[in-house]
Amino acid sequence: MAAKYIIPGVIGSFAIAYLSDLLIADKKIFGGTTPKTVASNEWWEETDKKFQAWPRTAGPPVVMNPISRQNFIVKSRES
Repeated sequence: MAAKYIIPGVIGSFAIAYLSDLLIADKKIFGGTTPKTVASNEWWEETDKKFQAWPRTAGPPVVMNPISRQNFIVKSRES
């Protein structure tokens, strides 16, 4: 019974969010311009070339979550 209110409400909220994004970001109702770095594919291609050209140097493996490895010492409260 509550679904008949929830589903249209969720759909309506998505519609409002989409229209707000369209008006603010694409139609620029508050003014402003789109930066060249976002509007031009040339900038993305040059950035990708730069990242691919960096030398890769490897160090020792890094443990991302040391707690899961259980390589820590638990001290008692008295010490």
